[in-house]
Amino acid sequence: MPHTEHRKKTLRKAREANEINRARRSSVRKALREARTNADAGTSTPAAMSAAVKRIDKPAEYGVFHQNKASRLKSRLAKAANRAKSAKK
Repeated sequence: MPHTEHRKKTLRKAREANEINRARRSSVRKALREARTNADAGTSTPAAMSAAVKRIDKPAEYGVFHQNKASRLKSRLAKAANRAKSAKK
């Protein structure tokens, strides 16, 4: 455990940030899960895809995960949606 006041504050801030980041990562996973489910069912709409992309981009802006990871997730999501759309035809 920290002994000095500023180290105690640092620990407090780190724990708060950890909780916030955990919620943001969870939100991204939920958005991906919903978007993939819609894509697999063939019910994916551009508005739903846009919402999922927004929920991926926001945490990346805050540094929860790297921008390249956000790009990779969006790319895979679009690929899945396009695959489902072409299979539906």
